[in-house]
Amino acid sequence: MLAKFKRAVDPHNPETMEKRRQREAVTASRVERAAQREAARQEQERERARQAALAMEAAAEAERAAAEQAALEAAAQAELEAALKAEQKAERDARYAARKAAKKERRRGY
Repeated sequence: MLAKFKRAVDPHNPETMEKRRQREAVTASRVERAAQREAARQEQERERARQAALAMEAAAEAERAAAEQAALEAAAQAELEAALKAEQKAERDARYAARKAAKKERRRGY
């Protein structure tokens, strides 16, 4: 029984050396998988950052287009209001001129 424990402790024992190689292989594979996971995580992070940048760029473009459209609509609305005011002024001036002409006609008639 004591010989069994001595063999387990002996660093030159083939069984002990084989178990140590297996443990080292398992440890190496764990480290490799961890490195692969880290690389994949970093790649995903870069992709997310790229997607976020694209989304921000698209949002900025959409906002700029909306602002441009709003400016065009405001200009068109202002033009319509100016045309309406000019038309109303022309009608008002025509009524004023008609009243003045009628008053002048009445005065000549007396």
